[in-house]
Amino acid sequence: MLLISMVSYQCGASLAKHLFPQVGAQGATAYRLGLSALILLLWRRPWRRSGTGQDTGQRDWRALWGYGLSMGAMNLVFYMSLRTIPLGIAVALEFTGPLALALFGSRRLLDFVWIALVVAGLALLLPLRGQMHALDPVGVMYALAAGVGWALYIVLGKKAGAAHGADAVTLGTSVGALLAIPFGIAHAGSALLSPALLPYALGVAVLSSALPYSLEMVALTRLPARTFSTLLSLEPAIAALAGVALLGERLSLLQWLAIVTIIVAAAGTALSVRGPMLAEPLAN
Repeated sequence: MLLISMVSYQCGASLAKHLFPQVGAQGATAYRLGLSALILLLWRRPWRRSGTGQDTGQRDWRALWGYGLSMGAMNLVFYMSLRTIPLGIAVALEFTGPLALALFGSRRLLDFVWIALVVAGLALLLPLRGQMHALDPVGVMYALAAGVGWALYIVLGKKAGAAHGADAVTLGTSVGALLAIPFGIAHAGSALLSPALLPYALGVAVLSSALPYSLEMVALTRLPARTFSTLLSLEPAIAALAGVALLGERLSLLQWLAIVTIIVAAAGTALSVRGPMLAEPLAN
């Protein structure tokens, strides 16, 4: 279920990239979060549980809004990165956010090995060598910004989940949609209302949110957190393969090596980090 979920995520991202010529990355983000929020609201109907005694103090709502805004910003800048860099590389760069969070404050020698691998992977990916086919620096910055957003999303998502339970994802996605939709409207305007694009937009919402959310929820209940996080380290490879198969993207040998290096660092971190594991909080 977890592997199918990761494949679904990357198929959704590939489908979203096909929408870029019509509505841009901003419009694709608006489609993804807006329709995902609508699907989740109709499915979960969180308003039925409002005012049932759960603590809804100001601090809880701040965490929820922070969680939702970080989700919206993360998705927006990630899709912006896909305009100019391959899907697998964008996911690998984005992965550095959760990795840095997991390794933050580490003092063990083994953890510095994983940090060194991440640095090596980034050195192979970042446009520092002046090559003819070096990655677009703006796209790289967007992908790294998505990594920062992912780290914030994890921290705030844990707080929002503790305060709002299973409804945190639905409410957070709705907040993220409030951030993304104005950008989509400003960029694409009335093109977002095109009936011809609606099937693709629904496909992005289902493949990127509804289906993987459901599968990951089940996987989380059946897998140890360490196993879950280790399997999750395969996501950059799945993204790279999706880019090759669905988008016709081609990566150099050094770029494949960089992705494998980051995957090894992610798997090693998941297997060796002390304390509670940070599982992916259901959005990429």
